[in-house]
Amino acid sequence: MQNPAHASIPIFAVTANAFAKDKERAEQAGMNGHIAKPIDKDQLLAILSDLFRK
Repeated sequence: MQNPAHASIPIFAVTANAFAKDKERAEQAGMNGHIAKPIDKDQLLAILSDLFRK
């Protein structure tokens, strides 16, 4: 991306597909993470916490 601030915006896949292959595809597409529906609040908070520690 031309704007570095936009390039640092985290992108997560939120999908009903919870298979390992789906997670792998999201990562290959450049996403920062993958979370399956229904969203587990504790899992989402853990992912966000990990992301913002970096």
